[in-house]
Parts: sequence; C-alpha cells; structure tokens
Amino acid sequence: MIEVIFTLDYEIYGNGTGDLNDLVYEPAHQLMDLFRRWNARFVAFVEAAEFEQIETHRADPAIDLVKRQIRDLYKEDFEVALHLHPQWYGARYDSGRWILDYTEYNLCTLSRERIGQIVDRSVDYLRRVLHEPSFTPLSFRAGNWLFQPTRDAGEVLSHKGIKIDSSVFKGGRQHAHKMDYRRALRNGYYWRFAGDVNMPDPDGACMEIPVYAEMVPFWRMLTAKRVGLQTTSSSAGRDANHRLGRLRDYMRFRYPLKFDFCRMTLTELTSMVANLVRTDQERPDIYRPLVAIGHTKDLTDPQTVDSFLSFLRGKGIAISTFKMVYPKLLQAKAQPASVH
Repeated sequence: MIEVIFTLDYEIYGNGTGDLNDLVYEPAHQLMDLFRRWNARFVAFVEAAEFEQIETHRADPAIDLVKRQIRDLYKEDFEVALHLHPQWYGARYDSGRWILDYTEYNLCTLSRERIGQIVDRSVDYLRRVLHEPSFTPLSFRAGNWLFQPTRDAGEVLSHKGIKIDSSVFKGGRQHAHKMDYRRALRNGYYWRFAGDVNMPDPDGACMEIPVYAEMVPFWRMLTAKRVGLQTTSSSAGRDANHRLGRLRDYMRFRYPLKFDFCRMTLTELTSMVANLVRTDQERPDIYRPLVAIGHTKDLTDPQTVDSFLSFLRGKGIAISTFKMVYPKLLQAKAQPASVH
C-alpha cells in the first residue's frame, strides 16, 4: 500500500537572503490553494529559529503575513512541523544583512544542554505564533539534512514529545559535515532508531520516515529545471569554498534522486511513482509511506504539482500527513531490511 506525504520546507535561503513574501508566503499560498482543490493536505516544516529572529529584528515586514499563514495552515489541518537551522539563534542583523553563527550549523554536534535549549525555544515560538500553549509538533527535520551524530538530538526530541524524524534521504552524503546516510539504503520505508538514525532499533523512541530517494546515474540529475534551481540556491549559499566542498558529494556514479515535487519534472515524478506502483502490486503486504519534499523558495512551476496531484488521484494513491500515517506505522509489522 502506497501513501504519499508531501512535506514543505517553509523558509528563505540558507544564508539569510531573500524576501519572505516572495520565497515563503506567496508560494505557500499557491500550494495551499492547490491542495485544497484536491481535498488534500501537506506537512509544513516551519523554520522556527529563522522566523523568530526576523520578527525580533523586524527585518522583514512580511513576517506578520507569514505568522498569520502558519496559523491558517494549522487551523485548516495542514500539519505544522519543526524545521531548524540552529545557526540562526546566534545570528546578528547588521545594515540589512544577516550574519549567521555557523559554529552552530549542525544541531547534532552541540552539547545535549544546548540542543535542549534550541528545541525548547523553537517549540515555544511555534506555540506563541499558533496561540496554542500546549502545541507540540509530531515531526522534525534537521537543517541541511544533518541528523548525525544522532543519539543526543534524538533523545532530546523524543523527550520533548516529537515522535518522527524526516531528515534522512537514503544514500545521502556530505563529507564536510560527516553526514553519511548510505547505510540506510538497507532499510525499509520507515524504521525506529536510537543511537544512529541509519540503524533500525525496534526499541527506539523515534521513528524515521525518510525523504524517498532512488539511486540513479549522476547524469539523471542534470535536467534544466533542477540545474536552474540548484544554481539559484548555490548562489545564495555560504561561500565559494562551501560550494566547492559540495562538488565532492556529487562526484559519484550513482546519486540519490530525492522525491522533490518542486525540482522534478512531471515525467520524473510520475515515472518514479509508476515504478513503485508495480513494486507494490508484487508485494501489497508492505506499507509504503513515501515522503516527498519541496521548498517554498523552489516553487516555480505550480502546474506540475497540480498535474502530479491529478496523477496520484487517478492512480488511487492517498495523500497523507505524518499525523495521518503515524497510527498505521505503530500497528504495522516490522519491515524486512532492503525493502525498495
């Protein structure tokens, strides 16, 4: 059984540049309208640290629109989840420019106490925005996919009531930050974890539901749409040395093609799902929650998203959120390794 969970990283560019109205509010507004028309919902991974700092410094007047939109998402049953780039909390705003604190770039390398402070602060901010003092997000996604080393961050998140992580994409690799998700290629579509997010642990308190990805020849990454968006994103990156370091991550014969509804073409999206439908027909006993990812800043082609939603509806494939699938995961029997 296949269900697709659309997740949206709700944020501006990673170096703090960009306009909230253009990169967050308007694209999210378009997606909300699309999903409403199909009577479907997505998961909004709200970058709480970024928005708190922008609000504190009144760095962008559209922050009030964004806060109202987050409340609208919540009221209309779009799932509000926690996304964190911790470098924002030590940021300075000087002469209209953000100077981020890259010593806190990877949440997982910080002390357990500091991780707890950051998670508490970000959840408290979401509670204030939502006017919901008891709100606790069900799911979490780490900034720049960085969820290693896992143990301390995983335990803190679990202790705070967060039950699902979706930071992993199988086969992912970042040499600069010692992130390596290649071992997760052996896993099923979801798994419990404890000390290492790569390693299934039936006694783990948290569940990993990774962004779905397939290992493909590197040349399949070179579509005009993806290269264009990647170029824009890279130009808003940290610096030339950082971009050069990322080239090392890409230099391999097979690379993980993420299920990205903003960067993939309609042909890529439908082909990926059609292949999985054939696999599902061979093993219908396996539950397959497929996490798709998009970014508000990457939404340049809403018509592709609309057509893809139509395709899924025509195939009878449900569109879900983490809140909708979590009870099923608790009841489902354990998956065998190497399920694809």
